[in-house]
Amino acid sequence: MGLTLAQKIIKNHLLSGDMTVGSEIGLKIDQTLTQDATGTMAYLEFEAMGVPRVKTERSVAYIDHNTLQTGFENADDHRYIQSVAKKHGIYFSRPGNGICHQVHLERFGIPGKTLIGSDSHTPTGGGIGMLAMGAGGLDVAVAMGGGPYYITMPKMLRINLIGKLGPWVSAKDVILEVLRILSVKGGVGKIVEYGGPGVATLTVPERATITNMGAELGATTSIFPSDEVTRSFLKAQGRESDWKELLPDDDAVYDETITIDLSALKPLAACPHSPDAVKTVDEIGPIKVDQVCIGSCTNSSYLDLMRVASILKGKTVHPDVSLAIAPGSKQVYNMLAQNGALADLISAGARILECACGPCIGMGQSPNSKGVSLRTFNRNFEGRSGTADAQIYLVSPETACASALSGVLTNPQTLGKEDPIALPETFLINDNMILPPASEEEAEKVEILRGPNIKEFPTTTALPHSIEAKALLKVGDNITTDHIMPAGAKILPYRSNIPYLSNFCFGVCDKEFPERCRQNGKGIIIGGANYGQGSSREHAALVPLYLGIKAVIVKSFARIHCANLANAGILPLAFENEADYDTIDQMDELELPNIREAIQNHGKILVKNKTKGTEFEVRAVLTDRQRNMVLAGGLLNYTREQN
Repeated sequence: MGLTLAQKIIKNHLLSGDMTVGSEIGLKIDQTLTQDATGTMAYLEFEAMGVPRVKTERSVAYIDHNTLQTGFENADDHRYIQSVAKKHGIYFSRPGNGICHQVHLERFGIPGKTLIGSDSHTPTGGGIGMLAMGAGGLDVAVAMGGGPYYITMPKMLRINLIGKLGPWVSAKDVILEVLRILSVKGGVGKIVEYGGPGVATLTVPERATITNMGAELGATTSIFPSDEVTRSFLKAQGRESDWKELLPDDDAVYDETITIDLSALKPLAACPHSPDAVKTVDEIGPIKVDQVCIGSCTNSSYLDLMRVASILKGKTVHPDVSLAIAPGSKQVYNMLAQNGALADLISAGARILECACGPCIGMGQSPNSKGVSLRTFNRNFEGRSGTADAQIYLVSPETACASALSGVLTNPQTLGKEDPIALPETFLINDNMILPPASEEEAEKVEILRGPNIKEFPTTTALPHSIEAKALLKVGDNITTDHIMPAGAKILPYRSNIPYLSNFCFGVCDKEFPERCRQNGKGIIIGGANYGQGSSREHAALVPLYLGIKAVIVKSFARIHCANLANAGILPLAFENEADYDTIDQMDELELPNIREAIQNHGKILVKNKTKGTEFEVRAVLTDRQRNMVLAGGLLNYTREQN
C-alpha cells in the first residue's frame, strides 16, 4: 500500500510512535517561525529551558503583528526578540519586511521539510510541499531546543481538483468552497492533501492561499505536491537548489476523497461571522459596502496585487468606500513600485498600508459602526476587526476590487474581459531586512534587552489530588481564541504581560469574567463543540491559567488550543454524554474527586455538581505523554523533570 505525500514526510521525520491514525507521534522539526504577538512569550519559554542555541536547520523570528507603536510596549518587545534572535541562532525579519507566512514562502520554505510556527496560518507553507503546522509558542520553543513536536496521527483527506478556474474566479473561491463543504470543524484530525489534474493549473501563490485557510477547517495542515510549478517559483526566487519533486504514491490510500471541479466554481463570500458561512456573491446580492481591505497572509502576494492593480488601473474607488491595501512583503511592495502598479493603486484612491498583518488582527482600519467590510483575509469572527457590530465578509481580491469600484457587493464576472497575470521569471531579491544571528563565539557577548512590559511566564503547579471549583463561565459552540483572548491594537501590546492581559480574558463573551476569577481564586470553564478554534495563540491558555482556571469541560476541542491547555497544565476534559452540558449552569459548584489518580491510571473521571446534586462522566483529551505533563503542572515543569 502506497503512501500519501503527507505520510511520506511524516515517515521521514518520525522520532517516536507509529503512523496509526489516532495515536501520538513525535516529529523532528526542520524549521520554526514566530511572530511578535506570540514570539515574545515563546522566546521567554526558550530561555527558561537553558538551551544556548537553536538546534533546528532554520528558525526565523518575524515582526509583522504588533507594528502599530502607540507606546513603548511593542517597540520593547521587538528589541527583546531581536536580541534573543541574535544570541540564540535565529534569523530576524525586521518590521517592514513583511508577513511571516508570505516571506517564509518566498525566502525560506523548502519542499519536504517540516515547519511549525507560533501562528495558526503556518500551513501556508503547504503551498510549496512543506508539512507546515501551527503550534503553541511553548511547542515551538521545545522544537527550537531540539525536542520533537507531538501530534495525533491524522487521517488523510484528499481533495481532487479537476478542470481549471474560469474568468474572475480565484484560489480564494476554492478554499471558500472547501469550507462550505466541510465547515470549520470538517478538517479536525485530518491532513488535507490536494491532488488531481487541476493542481497543475494553480501557481504557488494560489496554492498557498488555499493551504493558508485550511487553518479555518480545523485541519492539522494542508499540502500540495512539489512539482514543476513549485520548481519554477523557487527558481524565480533564486532558490531552485531547494526544490525536489514530492508526489504521493499512485496507490496511496486516503480516508476520504472529495472532488471539486474548478471550472464550475463561482465567486464566493463568507458571511458574518464565520469563515464557513459561505454563499455565492450573487446569492448575497448588492449590499452596500463601507470598507474594503486587501492583504493578509491569505491574499497579499505579487500575483494577488498585480490582479488588483490591473482592475483598478484608470478607475476611482467609489466615494462611499474606504479601500486599504497591504502588500504581503517588501519584495512584493518593491516590485509593485518598480513596475508602476503601485501608482495605479494610489491613483485609484487606495490607502497603502505597511507590509504587515494590520487590519486582519484588528491592528488599525476598524470599520465604522455597523459597517460592511469586505476583506481578503481568513477570519471574520465577531469583533475581530475592532468594531463590535461590524459585518465582515471574506472575499477574493477580484470580488473586493469590483465592489470597491461599485460601492456594493459585486460579482467580478461583470467586469468584462480578464487580463492575464503571470508570475515573473525572476523576483526582486533583497534580503537586507533579514538579520542573521551572531556566530557562536560572538553570541556570548550579546545582551538580552528586556523592557518593563515583559513579565515572567505564569507559575504552574502539579495537578492536585482533587479539584473543587465553581463553573465560572459557560459558553456555547465554536468559541474562538479571539473570544478567549482578543487581538487588536489595544490588547496586542500586552502579549508579554500576562497579568495585564488577564483583564481582557473572555471580554467578548463576559466582561465580568476576569473579576469573577479573582474573587473566587480558581474555577472551571464549560464550553460547547469546537472550543478554541482559530489562532494558535497560547495566551488563550496562559491567561486562564493565571486567572486560576483548573479545567475546561467541553463537547469537543480544536487541536492547537487543546494542546496549549495541556502545555499550561490545565485539564482539557470532554463530556462522555454531550447532553450533560445542558445540566450545568454558570456558578454551579463542581468537584472532580481523586482526579490526579484518575489521570495517572486512566481511570473513570467523575464530576459532581454539588449545586444540583447530580454527577456525570468526562474523559481527558490527553495522550499518555500529556497526562504526565498535566500531572507535573505543564510542559515546562515536565521538561525540567525529564532533564
